[in-house]
Amino acid sequence: MHLEGSCHCGAVEFSLTSAHPYPYQRCYCSICRKTQGGGGYAINLGGDAKSLKVKGKDNIAIYHAKMRDDKGHQTHISSAERHFCKRCGSGLWLFSPEWPELIHPFASAIDTPLPVPPEHTHLLLNSKAPWVEVAAGPNDQQFEEFPEESIADWHERLKLTR
Repeated sequence: MHLEGSCHCGAVEFSLTSAHPYPYQRCYCSICRKTQGGGGYAINLGGDAKSLKVKGKDNIAIYHAKMRDDKGHQTHISSAERHFCKRCGSGLWLFSPEWPELIHPFASAIDTPLPVPPEHTHLLLNSKAPWVEVAAGPNDQQFEEFPEESIADWHERLKLTR
């Protein structure tokens, strides 16, 4: 599926192809919660890194998250790159050198109508803010940590690969 996205102020526009466009995975980690700022979670999609086209590259900044232990002490800096608009602060996508073939655009930045997922996966609930209520449906899965099922595996299990 062809996806088009942008930041709030319009300084950055991007497009890419995605075989995994269903916005089903809700991450409640403190990094997603604090950098995305919405609903207590962020949703990443899976996209083909080779297909990424960007207008307004000069308006993009990159954040490497500070990783912390259970006591809140910084242990290291993440290698993952969170791309965002340096004018309006909109989160755009995540790139990790561990998976160079992938781009993970934030569903919140996608302008293309996305398909509605038949179920959701709520993950990293162990770092959810106490004020956040998990609105889980009857078929939803919930995980304190990362699930073993990848974004691609979820799409394949439900026969939703495009």
